[in-house]
Amino acid sequence: MRGSLTGKTPCFSEPLLPLNWRDKTSGRKKLRLGRIAEKILPQAGPSKFWELMQTGCSKFCYLNFWFLIRRTLQPFTRARSFCKTHAGLFKKILLSLLCLAYAAYFLAACILDFHRALALFVLTCLVLLVLVHRFLKRLFGEKLTRCLKPLENSRLKFWMKWVLAGVSLIGLILWLALDTAQRPEQLISFAGICMFIIILFACSKHHSAVSWRAVLWGLGLQFVFGILVIRTDPGFNAFQWLGEQVQIFLSYTVAGSSFVFGDVLVKDVFAFQALPIILFFGCVMSILYYLGLVQWVVQKIAWFLQITMGTTATETLAVAGNIFVGMTEAPLLIRPYLADMTLSEIHAVMTGGFATISGTVLGAFISFGIDASSLISASVMAAPSALALSKLVYPEVEESKFKNKEGVKLPRGKEKNVLEAASNGATDAVGLATNVAANLIAFLAVLAFINAALSWLGEMVNIQGLTFQVICSYVLRPMVFMMGVEWADCPMVAEMVGMKFFTNEFVAYQQLSQYKNKRLSGVEEWIEGKKQWISVRAEIITTFSLCGFANLSSIGITLGGLTSMVPHRKSDLSKVVVSALFTGACVSLISACVAGILYVPRGAETDCVSFLNTSFTNRTYETYVCCRELFQSTSLNGTYNPPSFSGPWEDKEFSPIALYNCCGLYTSAVCV
Repeated sequence: MRGSLTGKTPCFSEPLLPLNWRDKTSGRKKLRLGRIAEKILPQAGPSKFWELMQTGCSKFCYLNFWFLIRRTLQPFTRARSFCKTHAGLFKKILLSLLCLAYAAYFLAACILDFHRALALFVLTCLVLLVLVHRFLKRLFGEKLTRCLKPLENSRLKFWMKWVLAGVSLIGLILWLALDTAQRPEQLISFAGICMFIIILFACSKHHSAVSWRAVLWGLGLQFVFGILVIRTDPGFNAFQWLGEQVQIFLSYTVAGSSFVFGDVLVKDVFAFQALPIILFFGCVMSILYYLGLVQWVVQKIAWFLQITMGTTATETLAVAGNIFVGMTEAPLLIRPYLADMTLSEIHAVMTGGFATISGTVLGAFISFGIDASSLISASVMAAPSALALSKLVYPEVEESKFKNKEGVKLPRGKEKNVLEAASNGATDAVGLATNVAANLIAFLAVLAFINAALSWLGEMVNIQGLTFQVICSYVLRPMVFMMGVEWADCPMVAEMVGMKFFTNEFVAYQQLSQYKNKRLSGVEEWIEGKKQWISVRAEIITTFSLCGFANLSSIGITLGGLTSMVPHRKSDLSKVVVSALFTGACVSLISACVAGILYVPRGAETDCVSFLNTSFTNRTYETYVCCRELFQSTSLNGTYNPPSFSGPWEDKEFSPIALYNCCGLYTSAVCV
C-alpha cells in the first residue's frame, strides 16, 4: 500500500487509481497525481488529501505532486506579485477616477442649481482647504520654519510685541470713536468689559504674576471673532447659514423619535422633542470622534491658541475640546497628564468647562428655538476668553511640565468600526439625556417651592408677588445693564441670568424661548403695564450670557468627574473649583458684552418703509416694529383732514394704506 492508493475509502465514491502505472502505448511509467488530485480534493478537502498523501505516497511522488501544484498556481502567483508591486499605481488610478467622477458630479450640481448645492460647495471647499494645507506644509514647512527663525531673536520679538500692542490699542480707540458715534449705547457694553476685568483682577491669586500676553490675546481673539461673526455681512451670513443647516440636520431626529414615541408625543411633549436630539447628536459626535475629525479640529484650534497666548499644551487642548464636548468629557482628552498639571492649569481646564456648552446640549437649546448662530458663536468665542480670564484670576507661578510646542497627541476612538462608535455614542448619551430630564424636573420643582415660600413670606408684610425671579431682577439689574441691555429689558434678562447661575441653564433658555416666541408672534410689547418680550438686541446679549455650564450644580459634576480621574488630587481640585466657577460665569458675561458692542439691527428693523410697502395681514415682530414706527411718525390734523406723516414716511403715497393696515392689527391713538 506504500506505493499506491487503491480501493475504496470512506471519503470517496469510486476506487482510486494507483499512483504508479505503466502506459500501454509507450510502456512508460507515469504518475497519476493530477488525476488523483482531481478526484480527492473536491470530495475530501485539503486536510484529508494531505493525510492520504502522507500515508500512501512515496517521497518521490510527494515532491512531484507539489511541483505540479506549484506549476498550476504559478499564473495566480505572478498576478498577485504584479498587483503587489504596482499597488501604489493602482491606488492612484482608482483615486484619480473617483476624483474625476466627483468633480463631474460637483460641477453638474452647481450648474443645475447653485443655491441647492451650496452645502456641497462649502464642504468641498473645506476638504480642498485641508488638502492644500497638508500639501503646502509638506512642501514648504521646513523652509518656512527656517525663514521664521530670525524672528526668535529676543530684541526683535520685543519690538514686534510692542508694535503690535500699540497698533491694537490705536485700532480699538478708533473703532470705539467711529463705531459708537451712531450708537452710543455700545459704550455701556465696553464699560461692562472693563468692569468685569477689574473685578477679576482684584480677585486674582497672584497679581504680580499675571500673564498679560495671555489676557490681551484671549480677549483680542474673542473680539476679532465677534467682529467676523456679528458685524461683517459675510461672517454673519455664513454663521446664519451654518445655524440653519444644523437645525435641518437636527430635524432628522423626528424620524427616529416619532417611530418610537408617536407623532402626537413628539409634537406636544417637551421630553420627546428635546431629549431625543441629545441622543442623536451624541451618536453623531461619537462617529466624528471615531473618524478622527473632532481630534483634528480640536488640535488645530489648540495649536493656534497655544502659539498666540503662550499657554501650555494640556490646558489649551482641554479648553479647545470644550467647544465640542462637555465639562466632564473634555478632561478625558488629557487624562494621562492630569496628575502632573499645576493648579493654574487645572483652574484653566475647569474654567473652560464652566464657560462653554457641549455639542449635545447645543442641539437641545436649538430645539427650544434659540438662535443657532449665536449659540455656536458664543461657544467658540468662549474658548480664548476662558484661557485669558483663567490666567488673570489664577496666574501660573509653578513650573509646568507641558510647555512643549508640539502639543499633546489625541488618539482615535477605541471602537472597531463606525457602527460600534454610533451605538456607543447613542448609549452614552442616554445618561446625559436622563440627567437633563432629572435636573429639569428637580430644579423646576425646587424653584416652584422657593417661589411659593417667598410669596408666603412676602404676603406676611404685604409684599405681593415676591419670587426668586423678582429678587434676581433687582439684585442683578445693574450688572445686566452694564452688559448693554436696555433698562426696560433689564428685569427680564436679570431673571434669566439668575436662573441660569442658581438653578440651570436649561431653565433659563426655556424662559428665553418663551419670550422669543411671544415676540415672533407679534404680541404687543406691553400688556396691562407688563412687558411681554425683550428686544432682539437683548435676546442676543442674553443668549451669549447664558451660554455656559457655570451654575452651582455644576460644581459637583466637575468635582465628581475630575476626582474619579485623579483621586489623589481631590484637595487641589476642591481648592480651585469655586474660583473657576465664577471665572467661567464672567467669561459668558464678557461674551455678552462683546455681543452688545458689535450688534447692529438687521432686516425689517432697518428698512420699515420697504416692508410696509408690501401686503401684510398677520401679526409678526416685523409688523409690530414697523407699525410702531409708523404710528410715531403720524400726526392727526383734525377729524375730517387726512393725517400727515414725517420722517421716512413723508411724501410716500402708500403711507395712508400702510397706516390703515397697521390700525387693523394694533391699537394706537392715531387710529381713528
